Amino acid sequence: MMRRVIVSLALLVLARQGFAEDVLPLPDSAEAAAELILNAQRDGPLLPAEANARHYGAPWIRVGVRSQTLTLFDGWGQIQQRYTVSTARRGVGEKTGSYQTPRGWHHVCDKLGDGAEENTIIFRRKVTPWKYTAELHQQYPNKDWILTRILWLCGDEPGRNQGGEVDSYDRAIYIHGAGDHVEWGTPTSLGCVRMKNPDVIRLFDSAPNGIDVLIDENA
Repeated sequence: MMRRVIVSLALLVLARQGFAEDVLPLPDSAEAAAELILNAQRDGPLLPAEANARHYGAPWIRVGVRSQTLTLFDGWGQIQQRYTVSTARRGVGEKTGSYQTPRGWHHVCDKLGDGAEENTIIFRRKVTPWKYTAELHQQYPNKDWILTRILWLCGDEPGRNQGGEVDSYDRAIYIHGAGDHVEWGTPTSLGCVRMKNPDVIRLFDSAPNGIDVLIDENA
């Protein structure tokens, strides 16, 4: 009876740590279960976790279209950063020319703008000497300003967001900084994921090149 209780407790600890039962072997004795609990508490925080579903133990990013948020998780699946963002005005979709935000798994395949000051205009993926201002936006109110940093996304799901007419990389789908005119928490972009400039700098510095990104229309 005691062994059953301790094993159940071990499974509960592992679940809260973000481990799946098929990742670690189940303890075969009360002593092994107790050791598993101690190791889990030592190796990571005892908090609710959302582990990376593609590469277990790796950090990842989730863009929630419904919530208009971007969340950075560490390798334990713990929330490290959470931001309000703005996805596409036309909703979700993958086709070239749709001006919609693509869904599904991606990864950051390039990072541009390292060291640029806030509000620096990036034009055709080149950092320019020009700065975004409210006055400049008034002159060009329909301009989709790409500012400060770019995290360029590559699709990882062939036929959905990779290849042919649905390729996110070819569509130049970015996570990027945007101006203060943006209505944050509201879909306003032409397909990309817009972020406040201080936020995109922090994300850029924290998220490694190659990090997995899930764009979830229901999150």
